[in-house]
Amino acid sequence: MHTGVISDLELVEDGKFSSYLSIPFSVDRSPYFQVRTPIYRVKNGEGPRLLLMAGNHGDEYEGVFALAHLIRQLSPSGLKGAVTILPLANGPAVMAGRRRSPLDDGNLNRAFPGDPAGTPTERLAYYLEHELFPAHDVIFDMHSGGTSMEHLPTALIEEQATAERMKRAVQLVSNLGQKYAFVARNGHDSPTSMGAAGRVGAIGISGEFGGGGTVTLDTMAGMTFAIDSLMRSLGMIDKPVLSAEVSEMVAPAFLSLHSHDQGIYSTRRGWFEPHVRLGQVVAEGDVAGLLHDLEALEEQPKTLRFKLPGIVISRRLHAHCEAGDCLVQAASELADVDQLLVAQPNR
Repeated sequence: MHTGVISDLELVEDGKFSSYLSIPFSVDRSPYFQVRTPIYRVKNGEGPRLLLMAGNHGDEYEGVFALAHLIRQLSPSGLKGAVTILPLANGPAVMAGRRRSPLDDGNLNRAFPGDPAGTPTERLAYYLEHELFPAHDVIFDMHSGGTSMEHLPTALIEEQATAERMKRAVQLVSNLGQKYAFVARNGHDSPTSMGAAGRVGAIGISGEFGGGGTVTLDTMAGMTFAIDSLMRSLGMIDKPVLSAEVSEMVAPAFLSLHSHDQGIYSTRRGWFEPHVRLGQVVAEGDVAGLLHDLEALEEQPKTLRFKLPGIVISRRLHAHCEAGDCLVQAASELADVDQLLVAQPNR
C-alpha cells in the first residue's frame, strides 16, 4: 500500500546520505507541489539504529538547531551503527514558526498512527509509524515548550509494555545528563510519536528541553549533551560530537503527572500573574498566581492555588488567557524509581 510519502533514502549502505520525504499536495499556486521534509542518514556497519527527530512542533528550536549541527559534524568514520536525522519533522510548521502546520492545521504529535490518504500531516505520521520508525531501535523526539510555554528542562519516557523494556528505557533516559526525567502514562493508543514508537517495538525517548520559542546557551548545552550522551550510552560514538566532555553523570529525579489536579487551568478570560518559578517545590494550598480581569480593575484578582504538592515544571508565558488554558503544572517526584521497573500491563 502506498504510504502517501515518496522517499529514496538509502537505509542499507554505509556512508552519509541526504534526501527528502516528499508528499504530493496540490495548492492554488502549484498543482504538482510537494511538501518536502529533509532527512539524513549516517551509517557505519552493524550496530544500534537510532532515529533523531526535531521540529515535531514548529516553534520549538533546541532540537532543530542541535540536529543541524549534527548533520554537519557527524561522519561515518566516528560512528558505529546507523543514525537517521529528521531535523524539521513538521517542516511547514517550522518555517511558519507555528505549533501546527499552516497547510492543514496538523499537529504532528497528535496525528499518529496517521492516514496514507489523509492530509499532509496525517500522511507523514503514517509513513513515520509504518515505515521509518520500525527500522530503528531507539527514537529520540526532541521538544521544548514552544512559543506559549516556559518548561523545566526534562527528559521523558512512556511507561513500557514489559519490565525489560521499561528497564531499558529508564537506563537510556538516565544517561541523558538531565536533572529531571518525566514518566508519561499516555497509553498504547496515544496519538504521539512516543505512542507510535511503542507500537512498533522501539524505545521512545522525548523531553522538553527549553521553551518560549527561543533558545539560550543553557538550553542548547543541555540539548547537545543529551544527544551525545544517548549515542554514547548506545555504544555508537566514543567521544562527544556536539558537546564538551563531562566527567560525571548525575542520575535524574523522576517526575510524574498522574492527576489533572496537578495542573492549574484558567476558568475564564483573564490575565495571569505567576507567583512561582520553574523548579520550585510547592505544597498543597500554595499560591500559583493571580488571575486578573483587566476589564474590571476595581475587582480583586482571583487567587489560584495548587491542589497537590510537587515541583513546578511548566507555566504559561502569555499573560492573556482564555478558559481552558493551562497556566501552571507541578509534577510529583517518584520516591521509588524501582516501581517503574514493574511490568506494565499489555495495552
